[in-house]
Amino acid sequence: MNPKLALSLIVIAASAALCCSSRAQLPDDSLIPPSRPVPTGEAPHMQAKLVKNSADEQVYAVIFYRGDEALSGLTDFAIKHKIEDAHFTGIGAINGATLAWLDPTKQIYHRIPVSEQAEVLSLVGDVSSVNGKPFVHMHAVLGKSNGTPIGGHVFELDVNPTLEILMTVNTVPLRRRPDPESGMKVIDPAQ
Repeated sequence: MNPKLALSLIVIAASAALCCSSRAQLPDDSLIPPSRPVPTGEAPHMQAKLVKNSADEQVYAVIFYRGDEALSGLTDFAIKHKIEDAHFTGIGAINGATLAWLDPTKQIYHRIPVSEQAEVLSLVGDVSSVNGKPFVHMHAVLGKSNGTPIGGHVFELDVNPTLEILMTVNTVPLRRRPDPESGMKVIDPAQ
C-alpha cells in the first residue's frame, strides 16, 4: 500500500473518531445542569400584594396569570424585594412545565417534560442567597388530565390561567454554599 494513502486513511479515521467522540460528549437535551441560569423577565403579568407585615416576617400573595413563567417571576420578585430567606406554597394550573429529577452520582438533572394542561396540586419551595443573589428552589406535583400525578424539581412552569403563591419572607438571611460531592448549592445553617 502506498505510504501516503495509508497516512491519509489514518488521518481520516482519526478525524472520524474524534468527530464521533465529540458528538457523544455534547449535552443531551434530556439533561439539565444544576447551574442552569434562570431567565428573568418572563412573567409580565405577575402581581403581588403584601398581606402581612410584622417585625419578624412579611407574607406576600404573588399571583401569576396566563403566559407567565413562574420560576422567572419568583426570581424577579426575590431580586426586586431583596429576599434572602423565604418559603412558599402554591396552587393553580399550567399548560406546560419542565420538571426534573436529580441524579446525585452524575450531578445532573434528568428532564421530565410536561406538555399538557395540568393542575398544580402542590408547589413548595424556598428562597435563599447564593453569592449575594436570591436563589429560588421549588418542587411541584402536577395533576394530569387523566388524574395521574407527576412531580419533581421545577425548572419551568408555564401558567394557564393562574398560579397563586403565598410567600413568607423571614428577617434572618438563609445562605447556600456549593457542595462539591453533589454539585448542588445546599443551605448552610452555619452562615
